[in-house]
Amino acid sequence: MQWIRWFNELGIADIPLVGGKNASLGEMMRALTPYGIRVPNGYAVTARAYRDFLRYNELEDKIRAALAGMNVQDVNDLLRRTGQIRRLILLGDLPEDMKTEILDAYHILSREFGAATADVAVRSSATAEDLPTASFAGQQETYLNVHGEAMLLESVKKCFASLFTPRATSYREDMGFGHFDVALSVGVQKMVRADRGTSGVIFTLDTESGFRDVVFLTAAYGLGENIVQGRVMPDEFYVFKPTLRQGYRPLIWKRLGAKELRMVYDESGSKLVKNVDVAEEDRRRFCLSSEDVLTLADWAMQIEDHYSQARGADTPMDIEWAKDGITGELFIVQARPETVHSQRAVTQIETYRLREQGPLLVEGLAVGDKIVAGSVRVIPNVGHIREFQPGEILVTDVTDPDWEPIMKNAKAIITNRGGRTSHAAIVSRELGIPAVVGSKTGTQALQTGQTVTVSCAEGEIGKVYSGELGYEVVTVDVSRQPRPHTKIMMNVGSPEIAFKDAAIPNDGVGLARMEFIFANWIQVHPLALTRYDTLSDEVRQKVDAITVGYADKREYFVDKLAQGIGTIAASFYPKPVILRLSDFKTNEYAHLVGGQPFEPEEANPMLGWRGASRYYHPDYREGFLLEVEAIRRVREDFGLTNLLVMVPFCRTPAEGRQVLEVMAGAGLSRGKDGLEVYVMAEIPSNVILADEFCQIFDGFSIGSNDLTQLTLGVDRDSAQIAPLFDERNTAVKRACAELIEVAHRYGRKVGICGQAPSDYPEFAAFLVEQGIDSISLIPDAVLRTTADILEIEHRRTPAMA
Repeated sequence: MQWIRWFNELGIADIPLVGGKNASLGEMMRALTPYGIRVPNGYAVTARAYRDFLRYNELEDKIRAALAGMNVQDVNDLLRRTGQIRRLILLGDLPEDMKTEILDAYHILSREFGAATADVAVRSSATAEDLPTASFAGQQETYLNVHGEAMLLESVKKCFASLFTPRATSYREDMGFGHFDVALSVGVQKMVRADRGTSGVIFTLDTESGFRDVVFLTAAYGLGENIVQGRVMPDEFYVFKPTLRQGYRPLIWKRLGAKELRMVYDESGSKLVKNVDVAEEDRRRFCLSSEDVLTLADWAMQIEDHYSQARGADTPMDIEWAKDGITGELFIVQARPETVHSQRAVTQIETYRLREQGPLLVEGLAVGDKIVAGSVRVIPNVGHIREFQPGEILVTDVTDPDWEPIMKNAKAIITNRGGRTSHAAIVSRELGIPAVVGSKTGTQALQTGQTVTVSCAEGEIGKVYSGELGYEVVTVDVSRQPRPHTKIMMNVGSPEIAFKDAAIPNDGVGLARMEFIFANWIQVHPLALTRYDTLSDEVRQKVDAITVGYADKREYFVDKLAQGIGTIAASFYPKPVILRLSDFKTNEYAHLVGGQPFEPEEANPMLGWRGASRYYHPDYREGFLLEVEAIRRVREDFGLTNLLVMVPFCRTPAEGRQVLEVMAGAGLSRGKDGLEVYVMAEIPSNVILADEFCQIFDGFSIGSNDLTQLTLGVDRDSAQIAPLFDERNTAVKRACAELIEVAHRYGRKVGICGQAPSDYPEFAAFLVEQGIDSISLIPDAVLRTTADILEIEHRRTPAMA
């Protein structure tokens, strides 16, 4: 055969012959199928067939003439010329012997699956597409549920023609590829019946931060085009690579998507595929089991390892998968190198910050981490893209590859629909422009000509504000900054930005706050879950709405808390992450859903029932045991033994022993699998009785805010005496010095997790002089304070520098 190659004959060396997609499928079939990775069988109509087709129909000169003088920045000119070329190709004829080869292979494939005419996917694969350094999402066309000889041959011609869509033509111009230096092959692949099952996309890194140690997987019902084109909000899963390799089950984060539509075969025959609504009960549950997620993550790592070894360089991958709803089998249907974060060397950290706030108009998922301001252009559909002007903020329902000629000229992109692996998200990352996807109401809330500020610098939620707001950009070169002798750690509260925070040079997390996860991920009071049957009907309805998908209310709490903690621990692995056990005050607990009946009214919650005193008390012990179970899951199931714990507001050594006994009774014992337990030093008794606390705990973390208040007897929230609050007061400094001296005498470590060292360089210098082991700071202060500490250490003794 001169125009056909079966996938199992192909490898990476065949990219010039069959393109990146088809070569990668062949490479996987040959190299990875023996390891259990399934790839649907099929064959490639080679790039030679495409070139012979052009010669047979004498099209090359006509195409060159149509391209002559084209201005890709002129959208109207681009659309006109590329439309003319596609019509020329579609009117051409396939040579008879080429038809025969294509159909003979189709009949062989059909017989393999016991069908007269198998249902196949017909996929384009350009020879310059999906290279490690150049790839746009979906440059050429794919046709699903193709069956029968006539439909197959027509689909092959449509794929040939798709080499000259406006987006593909514009892409080649932008990337510097000659239009005749690129050819196209067509993959003919047996369909996986994902229309009756599920499908999705996998990246072997975090798509927003570039964090390399996770597999990010999306899933939705039906065929995968809905996810790629952004028509549905899929389920999302993160799996931690290092401990998955060690045999653990680190599904560290999962997020339920709306999954509104399912793409299925059109049995009526009027179209190849169609979308149908997903039943409400199916939308409210994850469409993929944890077992399948972990299997796919393992496959993704094997694929990444294989291509990294083949290239001789780290090669994160962008993979498409499908689950056959009839057989229950999982398949990999496409793999290509990721081309955004894999091409970036992180030597500088750029941080955007808003300097002012404005009315919030709309929000969705943030893509990127930049802030821009500009004028809105609402484009209802692709037929109106000629109206777009360069430098505007593009607002539309959803994008697909036909939008790319104007997307590259947009200042930002806002879509109603789509997730993190949608077309709009992928292209925005490649272009380096911020996007807010899945906003739901962007096209209704925003009007053409309106000035707005798009902020993707506030965590996972992207926000669109009215007006042009001021912002600043701070760029820091981290490539040459040495590490100080004193450990510089980080205070982290939000799991949603932990991957990004971990890129800042650090020595781990000195304070992981649990309260953010309680308030934003869990939202329900622990006892409202353990004592669900005692709740009023009104409160029970609220709890049911929040815990949808969880039959066991306790499991909801443990699962959500384990995900939040696990994400933070994974982000900084294998560096230590010190988790402070819950430290809400009674009035703060009461504000959680269902919390009011379980919390006493206290005149001074600051000095009331908080911290350690809750954990062993019969009125709250069962709630604390849920925390312990979540921590065990992170350490034992996820394998994140870098997670350590810290007891807050522990008034006496006896109280500390009671807490450790409760933990041990629930299977979380100090010293087991390297578990260290620290205590917050925030009460004068922690300093006065430091020698006794040393015999119970592995170390201390100075909470400078509470220690200052309680040492000086100052309420920092009182306007009249607030000026007296000062961590630099001699009494506070003497308490810190005494604690460090006693702790070191007993071989215990001391850190500080308050704000004072970053606010007052002289206080940081004092702590370094006392020999403090670590200083933990908010992320924004880490780089600046690291430089200060280096200078302090250098002045103190050159040997430390």
